[in-house]
Amino acid sequence: MMFTLLKKRWKVNSVNLFLIFCTFALGGSTCARVGKAIMGLSGLEVGFVWWLIYLFLISLLWPICVLLISIPLGQFVFFRNYIQRILRKFTGKKDSKIPKIAVFASGKGSNAENIIHFSQKTGLFTVSAIVTDRPNAGVVDIAKQFDIQCIIINEEDLTQAEDLVLTLQNLDISWLVLAGFLKKIPSTLINGFAGKIINIHPALLPDFGGKGMYGRRVHEAVIASGKKESGITIHWVDEHYDNGDVIFTATCEVSPDESPETLEKKIRTLEFMHYPKVIAECIKKQMLR
Repeated sequence: MMFTLLKKRWKVNSVNLFLIFCTFALGGSTCARVGKAIMGLSGLEVGFVWWLIYLFLISLLWPICVLLISIPLGQFVFFRNYIQRILRKFTGKKDSKIPKIAVFASGKGSNAENIIHFSQKTGLFTVSAIVTDRPNAGVVDIAKQFDIQCIIINEEDLTQAEDLVLTLQNLDISWLVLAGFLKKIPSTLINGFAGKIINIHPALLPDFGGKGMYGRRVHEAVIASGKKESGITIHWVDEHYDNGDVIFTATCEVSPDESPETLEKKIRTLEFMHYPKVIAECIKKQMLR
């Protein structure tokens, strides 16, 4: 029960929770050893003054030791943020708010998982919800793996989206990110999160976009057209399929012997490389306004 609560509070999976506990233990042990070694050089006899200085010393050493241990265990961002929160409590400085996003997906959720990993590694935003229109989609398992709230919706939930908007707002969600979501976003959601909904399309828009153009269908259409280049388009979402203003594009070559499968791999590489960074950049620009 305690571990489940900690995973939910810290937004980590079971592996990261284990590594966090290891960092706490190793950091504390290292801190104690270094502190005793330093006190041994002081020449003071063990007594009240010795213990007073020792406790003060390890309180200074603990953040340094924990941060150093966290690097090889891959938990540096978590402990950096953790220590910053502690310092803010002592100084009375208000906690800077990390933006929370909801990822909308209909399929396996590979892009969603990549975005989650990026958020945990950088701390630039938090994935607080997964929204899907398919109860058996692979992205549901990813939400469970990372202990992220999964919201399963149907056609009516999108047609009458007021409740969905309220649910997301109650979770303090400020951005919506589409990652392979196959339904059109209704105007109610667009108005509720105006200028804060982003989508990625696996081709260079405006070509090969619109209703029904998703997944392998897009790659088949690109190859059939004889285009020598394809890529990804990251764009703002409006009331129409694949129609919002373009934020970012990246390209790849379509070779003469290209197959939908090989082109899909190239596009997936571009998606993983660029999408999380572009999301973070859009959020950063909005926060600086």
